Parts: sequence; structure tokens; C-alpha cells
Amino acid sequence: MRLMQPLPAPCPADLIPDATGQEPFNAAYQAARQQQAVFVAVERLGLHWTVKADALTAPQHTIDATVYDAVRTAVIHLIRSREIRPDSSAGPVYFVLYDVESEQRARELAAALHAAVYGHLTPLAHAIPGTST
Repeated sequence: MRLMQPLPAPCPADLIPDATGQEPFNAAYQAARQQQAVFVAVERLGLHWTVKADALTAPQHTIDATVYDAVRTAVIHLIRSREIRPDSSAGPVYFVLYDVESEQRARELAAALHAAVYGHLTPLAHAIPGTST
């Protein structure tokens, strides 16, 4: 298993790990846990992509109510616009967005979500127009 470099926070879309498959997922999750950073990754499932973020890997990190509300609003907007599946999760600690159309869009959403959980809401507003983040 190769050692993963710490991800910047917020993490740019092109640096979001591709965690497709058990080994890459485990490596990315373990790296986040060792670095006590919020886990973020994209994963190809069939024809679509999934975005995952998990704050359990960063026990010292808290997601305040304003951030949680903004992320929840964004996820609801994505569900209502049918960009992601309705069984996607809006946290409060674990976030998953199912059935994203492309890798590029999944990376954009992952980067915006990662920025949001670190308190930077502007990328979320840019990635999901029509939400009042």
C-alpha cells in the first residue's frame, strides 16, 4: 500500500482521491484517519460516480450547524433536481452522493463538500447554483 500525501483543506477537485475498489478505498480512508482529516473521495459504481465524505476520521473536527444546514440544503437541491439519488445522505457526519453523472462533476461536488465541512461555503454555492449557501 502506497503512502498517501495529506490532502489540503479545502482540497481541489483534481486531488480528490479515486477510491474505486476495496484497496483504494481502504488506503484513502486509512490515510485520512492517520492524518485525522475529513475523508473525501469519489468512487465509480457502474456507469455513475459516488461522492463520499466522512468526518469520523477527524475526531477533533466539528461541523457547525450553519455548515450542516448549507450542506443539507445543497444535497436536497441535488436530489430534487434529480442529479443524485434520493437515498443520498446529507450527514451530519457521513455524506454520500449517489449516481453523479460524471467523474468531473463528482470531483467538483466532492471538492465543494470537503471545503464546506471545513467552513468554506463559497465552493458549494458555485458547484450547486440555486442554493443559498
